[in-house]
Amino acid sequence: MKDDIQAIFLDVGNTLRILVKDEPHQARARQQIATLVGAPESPESFCQRLDERYRVYRKWAFETLIEAPEKELWTRWLLPDYPSDKVAPMAGDLTFLFRQSMGRRVLHPQAKHVIAELSRRGYCLGIISNVITAREIPEWLEADGLTPYFKSVVLSSVFGRRKPYPAIFLEAARRAGVAPAQSVYVGDNPSRDVVGTRRAGFGMVIIMMEPAELEKEPPVGENKPDLIIHEFGELLDIFPGRHVPRDRS
Repeated sequence: MKDDIQAIFLDVGNTLRILVKDEPHQARARQQIATLVGAPESPESFCQRLDERYRVYRKWAFETLIEAPEKELWTRWLLPDYPSDKVAPMAGDLTFLFRQSMGRRVLHPQAKHVIAELSRRGYCLGIISNVITAREIPEWLEADGLTPYFKSVVLSSVFGRRKPYPAIFLEAARRAGVAPAQSVYVGDNPSRDVVGTRRAGFGMVIIMMEPAELEKEPPVGENKPDLIIHEFGELLDIFPGRHVPRDRS
């Protein structure tokens, strides 16, 4: 490990949180979406159409590395056939519910302990995440008591650019007040997380992958990280306590 790392930035999906399928939970979200917009069809068929349109949006977002603001996401991509003056004000709620229709997102079992311990060891912590919602992650951090641990939280839905675009990594380091070269990023997607981190000049990149996934498709070339871990708790083996000089003023 580089001995000058000061900040650890974390991905959210498949790193800090795991998506769990929960059909009753998902069905409630679909019903709420349909009710909110006054859809004339069943929640299932309506949300299936949203899913199809979302795939088109995702393809565009992946190609351009742009994340549309929530109002644009709904008025341009997901509900262009509904009055924009009706849809735009409820865009935030719709995005939140749309994410819930995909499943429940649960915190990694080791996450709270690891986050608290890394903070205690003197590391500045941050989040860099590709996500279409502006409210879900801040609300989750607050609900789980994790907000105080993160000095820098940069979401593509707010910043407007997606990983691997280097600027999203640079913005996170800027907000944390740490040089990119003294920062590490922990993610789960080699083609997105490694390339962007390298281009931003981060000092280190770590990818968390299941052994079976690693065996099936090991990252190579420009997608090869500095380290690969299988469990979130392994971060405590990699990052010992930092010596932080005392303020002598």
